Amino acid sequence: MIKHHMSRRMFTGAGAATAGILWAAGARALADRAATAESPMGPFYPIAHPAEADMDLTRLKGHSARALGQVIEVSGRVFDVHGNPVPGATLELWQANAAGRYDHPSDVSKAPLDPNFQGYATLKSDAKGDWRIVTVKPGGYDSPIGHRTPHIHFDMRGLKSRNVAQLYFPEEAAGNAADMLYKQLGTDAATSIAVRDASDPNKYRWDIVLLG
Repeated sequence: MIKHHMSRRMFTGAGAATAGILWAAGARALADRAATAESPMGPFYPIAHPAEADMDLTRLKGHSARALGQVIEVSGRVFDVHGNPVPGATLELWQANAAGRYDHPSDVSKAPLDPNFQGYATLKSDAKGDWRIVTVKPGGYDSPIGHRTPHIHFDMRGLKSRNVAQLYFPEEAAGNAADMLYKQLGTDAATSIAVRDASDPNKYRWDIVLLG
């Protein structure tokens, strides 16, 4: 009978190689992310873009007053589903003001407009996929599909894909749960909720995940 012998050195080498493969696969699995849940664009996308569209929605050139409401900072990174940053992604965003009204002709709400609020921005992620805005926390509002919880609309275009999504706020759990569009996200809803900074309640982080 022929006996096949494997030296300790061979065995150790084979084990290390196998462990390396498993580690790499595990690391890749940990890096893989769920794509940000898609949501309807809604009726208030600004077809006529405002003159200003920079990252600070709370101030307008020539206006001495700042927008009304709770000033917040939202920042994050754009990734692909494998955890790689997406540089140069285009982010368009629009939202209601602190009173829950859009500066849009289709919004017939009786809530007041804010002449100092920009309401819209367009920006690109940097070389590391980072982005940041300063805005006011939007108010909720009544709509034909029920009460809308506070949210910010995003139209996101990466290198290979596009997604329209809505950012929701974690402290609005009850309102989110009752919101029809939020409920339609199902198990993917968690990808649409920003993370609030524990040390600064006016700061949020929301990482965006695109297909590429």
